[in-house]
Amino acid sequence: MASSPSAHFLPRIWAPLLIAFLVSGSCAASAGTPKPLRPEVEAFIVEMVRKHEFEREALRRVFAKVLQRPAIIRAMTAPATARPWHEFRDRFIDAARISGGVSFWEQHALTLERASRVYGVPPEIIVAIIGIETRYGRDTGSFRVLDALATLAFGYPQRAEFFSGELEQYLLLAREAGVDALNLKGSFAGAMGIPQFMPGSYRKYAVDFDGDGRRDLWNNAADAIGSVANYLQSFGWQAGEIIVVPAETGDSTLDAMVAAGIKPVIKVGYLKQHGIVPLAPVNDEAEAALFSVETALGPRFWLGFQNFYVITRYNRSINYAMAVFELARELRARVMPDGEPILE
Repeated sequence: MASSPSAHFLPRIWAPLLIAFLVSGSCAASAGTPKPLRPEVEAFIVEMVRKHEFEREALRRVFAKVLQRPAIIRAMTAPATARPWHEFRDRFIDAARISGGVSFWEQHALTLERASRVYGVPPEIIVAIIGIETRYGRDTGSFRVLDALATLAFGYPQRAEFFSGELEQYLLLAREAGVDALNLKGSFAGAMGIPQFMPGSYRKYAVDFDGDGRRDLWNNAADAIGSVANYLQSFGWQAGEIIVVPAETGDSTLDAMVAAGIKPVIKVGYLKQHGIVPLAPVNDEAEAALFSVETALGPRFWLGFQNFYVITRYNRSINYAMAVFELARELRARVMPDGEPILE
């Protein structure tokens, strides 16, 4: 979900004047009356005042500076994850991302080892997510987060409820951290920092993994590593368990099983009885989901287990989860060539 010189708020600066600006309005306001706001924006401000005791006129001054960004709506309607798998894969599993991941892993090996020990998530999965999201922190996004969230909350009806909630969480996060909500930059969807956390996830799952008293996902790789691992564990990551395996389907009737979705609820033994054969050893009692991806030669079927499902909680796309898995496998083969291969 994509370094910004303005994104140094959590590591270093506590800004009481900015807190006052958002909370009490005691900071000096710009001269003149703010321009009229759209009714839905005014209604949102009223709710923020009622629920969280923001100062109404201070929020009105902030929202008067928000820009609606049509490019964000266009990006939301044509996400990269909607491409066929073989096209999507070529964009994310390449030599530069693999070599960058090896360097990132080697640079932060001790932190990754500790995160894996604390949260049970393999280092290659943590590194792969950070690599897919922001090329290891090099591309954290160029949109003002407030512009992105407001554009989607008030101009994208399909997901207005979700983005209104994230806008609420973002304003709370900015107030808690003492930063100007207009300054921070992120992705077109409002995701932030090295691991591209949405504001609600930042508030709930970000951790101070280096113990310096700050949760900084923009500038602190240790906090990013620990936060990704904490996020995955919180959604049910199973340490040491299988992630995904390819499957042969023969002439099986698959529609109902594929339609069951990505949550693993079908026992492997049942799948075998219906002609679906895992191409790696799997316990018959394990629960899986059957899905396919589009290769250049046609559909290829896989069985996804709990840990694969957890990766889709980070980004709810099969293509995304497959890219994380394949990049992780490439990284582990290079960093730990004598170790056990990644669990398929």
